[in-house]
Amino acid sequence: MSTRIAFLKGHGTENDFVIVPDPDNAIELSPATVAALCDRRAGIGADGVLHAVRSAAHPDARHLAGEAEWFMDYRNGDGSIAEMCGNGVRVFARYLQYAGHVGEGDLPVATRGGVKHAHIAKPAADGAPEGDVTVSMGRAALPEGDVTVSVGAHGWPARNVSMGNPHAVAFVTDLAHAGDLLTPPPFSPASAYPDGVNVEFVVDRGPRHVAMRVHERGAGETRSCGTGACAVAVAAARRDGLDPAETGTPVTYTVDLPGGRLTITESPDGEIAMTGPAVIVAEGEIDAGWLAAAGESA
Repeated sequence: MSTRIAFLKGHGTENDFVIVPDPDNAIELSPATVAALCDRRAGIGADGVLHAVRSAAHPDARHLAGEAEWFMDYRNGDGSIAEMCGNGVRVFARYLQYAGHVGEGDLPVATRGGVKHAHIAKPAADGAPEGDVTVSMGRAALPEGDVTVSVGAHGWPARNVSMGNPHAVAFVTDLAHAGDLLTPPPFSPASAYPDGVNVEFVVDRGPRHVAMRVHERGAGETRSCGTGACAVAVAAARRDGLDPAETGTPVTYTVDLPGGRLTITESPDGEIAMTGPAVIVAEGEIDAGWLAAAGESA
């Protein structure tokens, strides 16, 4: 292994990532090394790692190589593997553009949640350096069954929504009711989410306009969660009696997160599009010796 490993740092509505370019899948990223990279004091610091690999080179994505050249091998900040990360796909697309692998326009990205289709917009006429990135996030599933989430002595009913990863969406009157979100909010029944769940607490800001906070599985509270924003928009639409599959009309919600704003549109065919910013802020090199030692001591 080289004594130095290239990396970049990027964020989408302040959901931040260490990006490790590795087209040939030559770099081993154990859970311990990922956690070391994401450590905000002793490492680079991030909510997760975007391991950028060509699909044909990764055993988890070879079957998708005919549909998407690049695989987003996403890891949570604690080193665990996640099926998908919506903000991560936008930042991944921006990285591929930044590195010269793709240009503006449409881009398929392989993930463990299937192939996601991104669209990199042209910069706005007002001189903004980068256009937004829109990602087709697929369809939401709404598993049946009552779910409750709680913080301290308070509990709320939650809508069970799957965006390829699990979400429990609770509507509250004040976002402070979510507490510090440092630890996973308890939920019941335990059988609803055997592998844990992302929990969103949501308040209304206006017509088709909500704000949210989120505890992300494996990361704690994050400044933004793309799949969570999609789950919240779908849950809010159903709560408001809106279902594009029934009306034939797309439904759009504005979702404010601590790190910024996302626009979520659900089409009559069920496809959900998420639009928002994606920014590359830095690039550099990781000392491979440090990373190996950090992984061993983590």
